[in-house]
Amino acid sequence: METNLHAAFTGHRTYDGRGDAALRALLDAMYARGFRTFLSGMAVGFDLAAAEAVLALRSRCSDVRLVAVIPFAGQERFYTPRDRARYAEAVARAYERVVLRPAYGPGCYRVRNDFLVEHADEVVAWYDGSTGGTRYTVGRALRLGLRVRNLCPEGPVLSAPAPAPVPTLF
Repeated sequence: METNLHAAFTGHRTYDGRGDAALRALLDAMYARGFRTFLSGMAVGFDLAAAEAVLALRSRCSDVRLVAVIPFAGQERFYTPRDRARYAEAVARAYERVVLRPAYGPGCYRVRNDFLVEHADEVVAWYDGSTGGTRYTVGRALRLGLRVRNLCPEGPVLSAPAPAPVPTLF
């Protein structure tokens, strides 16, 4: 069994914590399957909750790594004081910090979302089916053939599209 699989998180900023128990249980199961590296885009909501759950898992399993994938330096400056503190704690405790751009600019969140998917073997989502960055990220992961585990009970059932048929040459 491979023991350095990578998982990425994507979810809504409106995440209210309802899935925390399911997230912790899924992380335990993923650890048992060989996942050791977890990437969070560090946005308010599900991303931060997932980062905190990974850090809690690391308190029991020292080989767990949190990678804070930060779309631009200063991402947290518009967060509430409470969320800024949570962000600072998670970033300080992360195994690695990847800052993708020096400042905010058009498309910076899409660059972050692409990075997450391109560096993951599996994606864990809190996706209710609405439009936005989470929908984009889930769709991209599915198009690339990644398994997406959606923890949102109101969300759609997700499955990768069937591979395109191979054209017959004769």
